[in-house]
Amino acid sequence: MVNDDTDTDGEVTADILLRAYAYGVFPMGESRDDPSLYWVDPQERGIIPLDAFRLPRKLRSTIRKAPFNVTTDRAFRETMEACAMPSDGRPSTWINERILDLYCELHERGHAHSVECWQDDQLVGGLYGVSIGAAYFGESMFSRVTDASKVALVHLVARLRRGGFQLLDTQFVTDHLAQFGAIEIPRDEYRARLAEAISVQADFYSLGAGTGADEIVQSVSQTS
Repeated sequence: MVNDDTDTDGEVTADILLRAYAYGVFPMGESRDDPSLYWVDPQERGIIPLDAFRLPRKLRSTIRKAPFNVTTDRAFRETMEACAMPSDGRPSTWINERILDLYCELHERGHAHSVECWQDDQLVGGLYGVSIGAAYFGESMFSRVTDASKVALVHLVARLRRGGFQLLDTQFVTDHLAQFGAIEIPRDEYRARLAEAISVQADFYSLGAGTGADEIVQSVSQTS
């Protein structure tokens, strides 16, 4: 897969970020310690079709056991900081301080959201992304215990489906995401889907905080 990567010129602001996402491009940092950013516009874009999400059987059983307290937007910056930390399978990350500050501003403006998994009041997994209209752009996820990021993803999909979202952008497709039904589509097709999704209003908070595990499983298992 070939990416069109271009160094950013000038100061990137939250407004510029939103316009970039609406056009179909997103920024990345060279490294956690490098403040420079560059734009990414993949020729093949990763998405998870919300009406074709696949829930692995083992994970279905895990969710029903409810091993985590799952919240939304309770610890947005902390979730981003955890995603920025190196891990066994990810020795370095692209989330630098500029990225942290910009996306926290988007969060304060209602355009970025996190899903968190907790155990004994400790943040053990989660994810975050950007939201415009009925499009959600997944950015990164992390796990400190088994299945925490996977459970966060399932809760995110249930929330997006309930709230009328049309597009879940994953940027790229990894083996980890492929198990949930992630696919690649050409840039032109992605932009057409994106244009339609951002023209529609959706509700990220349509799923109540007390939604039970069985309802979460049912929400992501139904086909349209």
